[in-house]
Amino acid sequence: MGNHALATNSVVFRHANLEITTHGSDWYYTVCAIMGLSAILVMAHSFTKHQTQRFFHHVTAVLLFVASVSYFSMGSNLGQVPIPVEFPRPGSSQVFAAGTREIFYVRYLDWVVTTPLLLVDLLVTAGVPWPTVIVTILADEIMIVCGLVGALTRTRYKWGYWTFGMLAFFYVVYSLLVHGRRGANAFGGTVKKTYYACGVVLVTIWFLYPIAWGVSEGGNVIHPDSEAVFYGILDVIAKPVFSFILLWGHRNIDMNTLGVGVPAIGQAAARLHEDEKHHHHHHHNGQQAGTTSAVQPEAAAHINGANGTQSTAA
Repeated sequence: MGNHALATNSVVFRHANLEITTHGSDWYYTVCAIMGLSAILVMAHSFTKHQTQRFFHHVTAVLLFVASVSYFSMGSNLGQVPIPVEFPRPGSSQVFAAGTREIFYVRYLDWVVTTPLLLVDLLVTAGVPWPTVIVTILADEIMIVCGLVGALTRTRYKWGYWTFGMLAFFYVVYSLLVHGRRGANAFGGTVKKTYYACGVVLVTIWFLYPIAWGVSEGGNVIHPDSEAVFYGILDVIAKPVFSFILLWGHRNIDMNTLGVGVPAIGQAAARLHEDEKHHHHHHHNGQQAGTTSAVQPEAAAHINGANGTQSTAA
């Protein structure tokens, strides 16, 4: 049974002169399967950990699942829009003289969810404070949005968005290399090794994405099938490969050490019950002490009054 996704979905929305072929669709579906299988494996492995130690498993499984949905959409030739190209290339054997190129906006919807989760995985591993994590995520979101707006822009102004996106990207890299490395060095041991291994993979791969954008959505240099292979390889390394290295490193790291440990089901309720008992006992003792303090002055006044009466009689 062949791949009929392109023919079936040709009636959905408008299509560009230059779009993926069945080869590109097959590759997108392959990456979809890799992402989906990886998400299942991560969730299955999470059940080997105590429920209080599954933070990174859950974050990682979610980002892999979202990526799987994204690649299913692209393999089905959905979540795309035709955009007039800035650089028609009549002499190119890759893109020919196509006037419009297929832009997958669903890819950016994927990234706007998955890249912050990758940063959470990495920065929380190093024990980076949450305010710093949040600022880094905001810079990452700016980077992704600029990439999307640039991809949807026909004129040379798209490169302005590329530049803004790169500035945001450099801040993300700065945060990883400075704040993250500082935190990892403070922990040392397994935390440091895990952070360095994952950090090298992520930073190296992320530096290739602007290049992929430049020869695909930006410069219209390579065919959408080649674009699919380029981005697909990067995403497989940046997500499943990164995730397995991360979780392997976390096998001997206690979540409480990183400040993300949570109490088991029942423990939180028991702790709350104990706190309420302690508060009630303290409040009761306070009332007793207050009553005693109030009675003592009255008794003293009564005694003093009696003594005064006796003195007068004498």
